[in-house]
Parts: sequence; C-alpha cells; structure tokens
Amino acid sequence: MALLRFFRNGVILGSAEIEEDVPILEIADQAGIEIPRGCTSGNCGTCLVKLIQGEVPIPDPPPPGLDDYLIEDGYILACICVADAACDIETNPPL
Repeated sequence: MALLRFFRNGVILGSAEIEEDVPILEIADQAGIEIPRGCTSGNCGTCLVKLIQGEVPIPDPPPPGLDDYLIEDGYILACICVADAACDIETNPPL
C-alpha cells in the first residue's frame, strides 16, 4: 500500500492510499485535505503543490499552469498529476 502524505508548513494534515490513474487532487479530497483549485485541467496553476519526497511524472509538454522554473523547484499540479508510488506533498503554495 503506497501512501500520499499531505503537509502544510511541514505539519502533516493526513494521508491516503494512492489509486491508479487518480490525480493527487482527487485523492486529497477523499482524505479530507483541501487544496485550492480552479480549472482542474492544468491551465490555471491554482492547485500548485510541492513534491517533498517521491516522484510524480510531469506531462510532456508541461501544461500552461506549470512553468519550467516551478518544475525545477519540485512543484506539480495536483489536478492532473498522478503519483505512481509513495509521496509527500506540501500543500502550502509558493508566495
């Protein structure tokens, strides 16, 4: 059982089991973790979260809501990214 663990400012908010082909945003919802959202298609960037640990594939090409510099800093879009293995996610967006 692989888990997604959700944090805010380094404090764990909760966790949920990864489901195949289910975006991180939906798994967070099931765990009662609120992540801001807008378009839910990768265009607006509202659901930007930071991958603390683990790996999450980024679509190629990256969606409009995710710039190269954000990817380099470990950010992903919860609405379209799917975790393949256990990951830790920081839900506090960058300033």
